[in-house]
Amino acid sequence: MDSLLFLPILVVGFATALGMTPLSRALALRFGVVDKPNQRKIHRDHKPLMGGLAIYSGLAIALLLFSPPQYLVEFGAYLGGAAFLALVGLIDDRFELGIKVKMIAQIIAGLVVIAAGIHIQLFGVPLLDTAITIFWIVALTNALNFLDNMDGLTAGLSAIAAGWFTLIAFNEGLTLVSALAAALMGSAVGFLIYNFNPASIFMGDMGSMVLGFTLAILGIKLEFGAQPLNVTWMVPILILALPIFDIHLVVITRLLEGRSPGQAGKDHTSHRLMSLGLSQRWTLFVLYGACLFFGALGFLVSFMPPPTALLIGGIGLALMGGAFVLMMVIRRKYQLQSSQAVESKSS
Repeated sequence: MDSLLFLPILVVGFATALGMTPLSRALALRFGVVDKPNQRKIHRDHKPLMGGLAIYSGLAIALLLFSPPQYLVEFGAYLGGAAFLALVGLIDDRFELGIKVKMIAQIIAGLVVIAAGIHIQLFGVPLLDTAITIFWIVALTNALNFLDNMDGLTAGLSAIAAGWFTLIAFNEGLTLVSALAAALMGSAVGFLIYNFNPASIFMGDMGSMVLGFTLAILGIKLEFGAQPLNVTWMVPILILALPIFDIHLVVITRLLEGRSPGQAGKDHTSHRLMSLGLSQRWTLFVLYGACLFFGALGFLVSFMPPPTALLIGGIGLALMGGAFVLMMVIRRKYQLQSSQAVESKSS
């Protein structure tokens, strides 16, 4: 991809999201699209939502102005699917549609991009590859939706992941991925200026579903000329390690505790780190650092000789497994401390 094209996409995405965020905030307050505080949330005042409008605007304008014409069908399908999810997310932010309705919307958006030729080609069996593609899109979209539980978390991690996708795609000469990742990085950072702790606006489901959908598309379209499939499958997993890790952690925790996976609660990775005494900002920095680290592993896997790449990827996956055990231990310790505190008060 021509570097002269790369820079305008990133800059326009950033500038558009930055300029649209105050307008999005005003519209959210005008129409009552706000996030109200409760016992399962960290913030203690009403926060305007609709930050997703700024994020989508940055993505759409950057791609419409600078995307290469040979990818018109694929970019058109992506923008259409993302717009549909943004609309469903906006309705959910205002009226709370529920996770089942959102998942149906995610499946529809997935079918739109599949029809345009964006799909996983793993087994060569269309029905099976389509099912895997839908699963990947729905899982990643929900992972980013689940992850949006702290100021600056989802926007920051999306920007970091998009940065790694941009670098790898640029090295591999993948024009579509480079353009989309650059637009995503610029838009996420532009919104992050207002969303970083203490945030003046939240992205809402309108934004988190668009970010998750976009990252899922990037993972699908990331292709390699030299590396074998038994190595390359680890690259998007490592780049997206944090959202993948967090949704597995949350879903398994809730099932073990007899709760619905869709039931919100303070059981995310960020909440567990804060239970150790970390502030919101330090928690953000730890998670940003982890995303940078795992993304670096994914970058190394993308070009190292296969035996070395397998070793690096294996180490990364093992670290994720170890961190999962640690997070479960932290959760158990926090629950014991909470129950002991309740008992001491009652006595």
